[in-house]
Amino acid sequence: MHAYRDLRDLAREKGRRFLFESTVMDGTPIFSLFPHALPAVTIHGFRGIMNSTTNVVLTEMERGLDFDQAVRKAQQIGVAETDPSDDLDGWDAAVKVTALAIVLMGEPLRLDQVERVGIRHISPEEVRAARAEGMRYKLVCSAKRTHHGVHAAVRPEKLPLTDPLALLEGTTSALRFDLDVYGLSIIEHKAGVVATAYGLLADFIRAATDSR
Repeated sequence: MHAYRDLRDLAREKGRRFLFESTVMDGTPIFSLFPHALPAVTIHGFRGIMNSTTNVVLTEMERGLDFDQAVRKAQQIGVAETDPSDDLDGWDAAVKVTALAIVLMGEPLRLDQVERVGIRHISPEEVRAARAEGMRYKLVCSAKRTHHGVHAAVRPEKLPLTDPLALLEGTTSALRFDLDVYGLSIIEHKAGVVATAYGLLADFIRAATDSR
């Protein structure tokens, strides 16, 4: 997140809260979960699917649509914008990976440090061939601590059906966090605008009721 620390510190100085729950996975409590429910854990890394548009496009290509038809389907159901380039080229997912690394892992990751590959180069024929082989293409987001900082990536991967991420369809998103004490998986099933609105409502309630 651009200037996250500056904004966080300014809010504290003014006795205010800096809240942004709906930034990643709509209203799913990602950012609020760790300080409140898991205050002493260390996150070694995470892996998941965080872009609904690409997940819908890949799912619909599996079902027989071509790339443009699949994009239009994502636009019709309200998850893709008029210009879906940020989603299709991996920028939206890369921003979310950066935000998670900065806020939850405490690493000063820059957007240009995220290895980013979108899904435009994957043909419907490749998607359907993978499915016939018992595999599925997914745009996978990941970050992992290394001796040199955090290595982060957004790229299409051909996953076996034994991988839980391969089972996600449509607007469903998921994240698995690797913690120093255990692993934690969070799945958001078929989210829409109501889930995003809930995240805003939850932040409002926290701001209005928490005096810290």
